Amino acid sequence: MIKATAFTLNRRQFVIGSTLSSFSVGMSLSLDAEAAMSTTKHAPEINAWVVINPDESIIVRIARSEMGQGTLTGLAQMVAEELECDWNNVDWEYPTPGQSLARDRAWGSFGTGGSSGIRGSHQYVREGGAIAREMLIAAAAQLWKVPAQECRVSKGVITHAKSGKKTTYGQVAALATKMSPPQKVTLKDPKDWQVIGQPMKRLDTAEKVNGQQIYGADLQLPGMLNATIKACPVFGGKLKSFDDSATKKSPGVKAVVAVEDNAVAVIADTWWHAKKGMDQLKIEWDKGKHQKESSQTIEKFIDEGLTAKEAFVGNQNGDVNKAFEGAHKTIEATYRYPFQNHATMEPMNATAKWTPEKCEVWCPTQNGEAAFAAAADAAELPQEKCEVYKISLGGGFGRRGAFHDYVRQAVLVAKQMPGTPIKLLWSREEDMQHGFYHPLTKAKVKGALDKAGNLTALNMRISGQSILAAVRPGSVTNGDQLVFQGLLPQGSHAISYSIPNLLVDHAMRNPHVPPGFWRGVNVNQNAIYMECFLDELAHAANKDPLVFRRELMQKHPKSLAVLEAVAEKSGWKNNGKDNIYRGLAVCYSFGSYTAACAEVKLTGDGGAIKMHRIVAATDPGYAVNPQQIKAQVEGSFVYGLSAMLYGECTVKDGAIEQTNFHNYSSLRLAQMPKVETIVMPSGGFWGGVGEPTIAVAAPAVLNAIFAATGKRLRQIPLKDADIQWA
Repeated sequence: MIKATAFTLNRRQFVIGSTLSSFSVGMSLSLDAEAAMSTTKHAPEINAWVVINPDESIIVRIARSEMGQGTLTGLAQMVAEELECDWNNVDWEYPTPGQSLARDRAWGSFGTGGSSGIRGSHQYVREGGAIAREMLIAAAAQLWKVPAQECRVSKGVITHAKSGKKTTYGQVAALATKMSPPQKVTLKDPKDWQVIGQPMKRLDTAEKVNGQQIYGADLQLPGMLNATIKACPVFGGKLKSFDDSATKKSPGVKAVVAVEDNAVAVIADTWWHAKKGMDQLKIEWDKGKHQKESSQTIEKFIDEGLTAKEAFVGNQNGDVNKAFEGAHKTIEATYRYPFQNHATMEPMNATAKWTPEKCEVWCPTQNGEAAFAAAADAAELPQEKCEVYKISLGGGFGRRGAFHDYVRQAVLVAKQMPGTPIKLLWSREEDMQHGFYHPLTKAKVKGALDKAGNLTALNMRISGQSILAAVRPGSVTNGDQLVFQGLLPQGSHAISYSIPNLLVDHAMRNPHVPPGFWRGVNVNQNAIYMECFLDELAHAANKDPLVFRRELMQKHPKSLAVLEAVAEKSGWKNNGKDNIYRGLAVCYSFGSYTAACAEVKLTGDGGAIKMHRIVAATDPGYAVNPQQIKAQVEGSFVYGLSAMLYGECTVKDGAIEQTNFHNYSSLRLAQMPKVETIVMPSGGFWGGVGEPTIAVAAPAVLNAIFAATGKRLRQIPLKDADIQWA
């Protein structure tokens, strides 16, 4: 469902129109944002968050992006909780970053990443609902000439008990817009919540199930042309020249244009015609200084960091060197995590219309404000003359958050044909070979045990790429703290274990492959490094992995609680019975405590492995919608286990080798283990739910595989490992 304040038609009219034909969609959409506001233009806007129509329907404006994770519904629940409205009347729309700019960023951040959608905006979102409630009550009180304090509201019905008078939000909404907003509101005590904490129906499900959802790749506008693009396959390379004589003769092709200094686009009446024209385009590239780079040269570069003398210290206490000198036993291991692509199901795309007076962009984005900034910069127009309309995302995972190269390209292409809307849609091959990749890192880990099998010291050296060094270089003067994600003290929290002597450091090694924020970011590999090595230490100490962890977690009660929960529910005490073997992992990240117990089953005479079940526990402090959290856990495990099994991008002649899903695979339905989720909010804080659990899936499975086979698998992915899968 496209929802933005740039459209004239209402939600249901648009759905009906969109299912008839692309022509009807195109005729229904207005390209003049000033002349065509949304259905809420003339409806009573109580405040920036709440619009109430006379028919009692309530529009909640959501600035964060919905990409399947449920943030949209969760944010609406928080507004509705304080608004005291009927959830059955709630609908939603996206405001635009241009409107936000004009209103002094009334909606706060538009960014959706780092599991921050709810935990980063819960306070002011709830306040928005509470302020609107008080203004509506004040309107009713003025109408009745009674004190507002004597009025109560429930499910959008305002009552004055003394007189017995009643009215509805829809009946007083117009008057409420004239009320002065209260300077201060008191938010409800969590014990009184009726909407927050409940598995309320999602607001975006129906359209996704029945096929009426419109994504960026589906968008049609009047007079729109289509474009595809090809950039230099080697990062840092340039466009040298191109011969478009054959392409211009190809059916439907309108133009062939250079895009900055490293890409060329073909514009046609349909995307397929643009693609076929691109196939006939003869391009000569200047591949630059990185054209001889390969996976082998990059691996060698990363390996150097494992023993380098200089490194950034991320977490340190005690005296590691002294502890190792007096150790009864020392254990060492080296782990590896590869480059990985976001591989969103919907390739990068954006639609742009440019004139010297106005630039408009329609695009799927995790951050409307960042897309807005990219569009304005490419358009070379003041921000007041630009606008971005957010379209629902066909996957994000971080790719559509910090990086809006596809938006910039779309605007630059549209500038070649002023006044014509042009939809730029990347091919799958372009999407695979021009991403911002999960960085390649390695970790060399060493632990010390005393005679009683107690962990006395741990030293972890991480060698590899810094995302922030590429994205925000000025922020890494003292090292990239993001590299240590999940391994650093965070407030009163730290690593989920108390280790008397600890040193975690990072030797920065930045190859030419551009890094990006990939769902869970560095927690993914760091949880493997920490949790799998702790498992190795437990076995070296001849201790049960659960007991070994318990001994180190006495000062970390919340982490211990989620660990105990998965151990109990999974039946840890029966480890190995009926050929089912278990592995544990625990992690604190994005403000939440998570744990997993994975089960693998040995099947047949050959001992083939089947991922059988994963029990997961998460404590996010407050659980806004438990059903959505369970869905998030399950989805994160699909993504995390796909990465563990198959996710690897390799480099040859400076370019990414993987081009499509035939050589960048994902988990199949038959391989997916059963997932049982324990949501155990302890209250008092707001943690994330989209990314924290992804980190514990892989290490739990890896530890279970060791329990079943005695094999330590330290190299991700496992597609080439000596393992027989059932």
